[in-house]
Amino acid sequence: MPQSAYIHIPFCKSKCNYCSFVSYTNYNEDWQKKYIETLIKEIQYFYKNEPLKTLYFGGGTPSLIKPCDIQEIIKCFNITKDTEITIEINPETIDKRYLQELWDTGVNRLSIGIQTFNDNILKRIGRIHTAQKAIDIIKTAQNLNYKNISVDLIYGLPNQTLEGFITDLNKAIELNIQHVSLYGLKIEEGCKFFEQPPQNIADDDMQADMYIAAIKILEKNEFKHYEISNFSQKGYESKHNLNYWNSQEYYGFGAAAHGYDEEQRYSNHTRIPDYLNKYKEKEHKQTLTKQDQLEEAIFLGLRRGEGINITEINKKFKINFNEKYKRILEKYINSKHIIKTQNGYKFSTEG
Repeated sequence: MPQSAYIHIPFCKSKCNYCSFVSYTNYNEDWQKKYIETLIKEIQYFYKNEPLKTLYFGGGTPSLIKPCDIQEIIKCFNITKDTEITIEINPETIDKRYLQELWDTGVNRLSIGIQTFNDNILKRIGRIHTAQKAIDIIKTAQNLNYKNISVDLIYGLPNQTLEGFITDLNKAIELNIQHVSLYGLKIEEGCKFFEQPPQNIADDDMQADMYIAAIKILEKNEFKHYEISNFSQKGYESKHNLNYWNSQEYYGFGAAAHGYDEEQRYSNHTRIPDYLNKYKEKEHKQTLTKQDQLEEAIFLGLRRGEGINITEINKKFKINFNEKYKRILEKYINSKHIIKTQNGYKFSTEG
């Protein structure tokens, strides 16, 4: 039974040079209004009124839609006082009034797309905010009583040095935020950088150095490295993302949204016109076999800092994990890429 829901808002003011996510910049207010109306219809059609532990607005740029529309979407769900409600925001799209109205909707967690505090690099990657704007938005949110703030940072950006990335990390720590998501630059088909590759980007070794430096700095400052790309102060892990990594079910609503329900992964229509006309249909469906589910439990579980619990895996899949994967486990324990834990196995930092 899903206890989490993801909402995709596919609108952006402009497309970042590294972005290959499904988002659209050529839209008008009427199109946005129709999208939200359809989104609400889709929720009402599929959602079975389960109490939600988490609700997550991702994008695109969810902060491009009005707080009153966000409130209408939230009202569709069975929300409790403990529900974690996250929205991704970009600094250039919001001000103090927006943040105040957003707080009044029940949103209690912000995920802010900063990427770097270096203005020259921000321009190079196609971001349209400045470092100062990002800092101001964080401080404004804190003054408005937001106590659960996450920031996204990217390492390996064009012209970014190891020292420059460390400066970004220290600035985030100085701002007293609760959560950091770190992503190595990955250039995929469908983004501007794929068509016109940038100069002076970090190679794999430099990205690894940046990543290892981040782990040391963040852990030294009492951030728990609870997932490959994510670090949090105690008690501020992203409950929504932990739901994914624990292989649990969740709803996906909106164009291109993905969901997982009753052993079936699905995704909605990607093109907005198709989504508006066919919101009751799924573009893709895949029923997972037991082997698929086992493999997902392993690779998603190994994303977590605590790793996998083989007692749970053995019970769920009726296997002997140590026997089934004996050769592979020996290989990577000997190479020090995997560490044996009290409950199972986890990656080392090198792993």
